[in-house]
Amino acid sequence: MQYSPLNNIPYVSRVDAGTIDLVRSFGVEVVSSADLVAEFEATLSDREVQTHLVAADRLGQIVQDAFGEITARVNRGSGVTEYDIQQHLLQEFASQGLEADHPPIVAIDAHSADPHYSPIAATATKFAPGQFVLIDAWCRLIGEGNVFADITWVGYLGNEVPEEHSRVFRVVAAARDAAINYIRQMLAQGEPVLGCDVDDACRRVITEAGFGSSFIHRTGHSLHTSVHGNGANLDNLESRDDRRLLPRTLVTIEPGIYLPGRFGVRSEVDVYITHKNTAKVTGIDPQTGILSLPCI
Repeated sequence: MQYSPLNNIPYVSRVDAGTIDLVRSFGVEVVSSADLVAEFEATLSDREVQTHLVAADRLGQIVQDAFGEITARVNRGSGVTEYDIQQHLLQEFASQGLEADHPPIVAIDAHSADPHYSPIAATATKFAPGQFVLIDAWCRLIGEGNVFADITWVGYLGNEVPEEHSRVFRVVAAARDAAINYIRQMLAQGEPVLGCDVDDACRRVITEAGFGSSFIHRTGHSLHTSVHGNGANLDNLESRDDRRLLPRTLVTIEPGIYLPGRFGVRSEVDVYITHKNTAKVTGIDPQTGILSLPCI
């Protein structure tokens, strides 16, 4: 039934307590339909997988090019803002047959410490040398049946990235890679991979580095024809998602460290669990260091 013990997974827990009591009164054991729902709601057809792969490849290139666009406009002295680059990304999506349900995140310095910041024209910060930049963008091929891609990259406007920013990035990247490796290890052993356990593996790296209180959201979410799909989320913070990562499903892995008033680092990749129970990072390779954006 659409039931989750202790309401661990609110998305699934839909049946009222009285109905559960009634069914149990007939001597029937009630078990959660969580994995069954995910089987129908989150697994991908071959065509859907292909739409994701195309979107992921295009998105990766668009985000890379956006950092180049920032550098070029700053060096021209054209007064470019977060909002301007957000709109540039949307224009690039449209030109390449892509669409997004909401505009992407383009965040400078303290704004990057807010995981859900979104620039608006009237208050957007202007780019200048010495700033840290975060871009989180998601899109799909135009059409309701197509599957999203979702990535986050970071850069620094200057010839040399400050060591503090690099140190935080290294922790975030290590946590991201720990989550990927945990999934691969468990799949190789034939063991079930639970969303909450992946979150634990990722969060442990950040906590041991002393930034546990600065990782303020779940590790990742299900990805499908909506940005937040109905499969397992990588979450043992906002909820305890004990659903399995099923074959032919997609998840994001996006740990972050957020230092309010200063900056926040997030690194996001998409991971596909294949029908052979292997884990593949789609699109461009994971970011290995903060991009240096040379300024004149």
